[in-house]
Amino acid sequence: MKTKPPASEARFAYEGLDRVIHERARLSVLTSLVTHPKGLAFNHLKQLCGLTDGNLSRHLSVLEKDKIVEIIKMQDHNRPLTLCRITTSGRARYVEYLSTLEQVVRDAAHAASVKSSSNPARSPSASRA
Repeated sequence: MKTKPPASEARFAYEGLDRVIHERARLSVLTSLVTHPKGLAFNHLKQLCGLTDGNLSRHLSVLEKDKIVEIIKMQDHNRPLTLCRITTSGRARYVEYLSTLEQVVRDAAHAASVKSSSNPARSPSASRA
């Protein structure tokens, strides 16, 4: 049986990359909602994210189940309106996720700069010599 290494040894495990949020479409939905704190109508959200009705509905269900978003059904001039809004806990999870993602980018940028400075690219003329 494998044991999980301590967090101090698993430097690049990135435990904060929340699997629920990390999916591309859900990240798009949450980014749209976090920039519109009062919420967005389903159709507007669908347009912003480039998703179909069914696809957006499925992703919203996953996010709602985890209490990241709330779905409010109402009437607007006797027409049904579905309002989607990020919850307070959802916003906190999103910010935590972004913090971890920023660390991934910093680590990758650092590794790239260390590699390029320790192994400078050879010029094409030097390789012909």
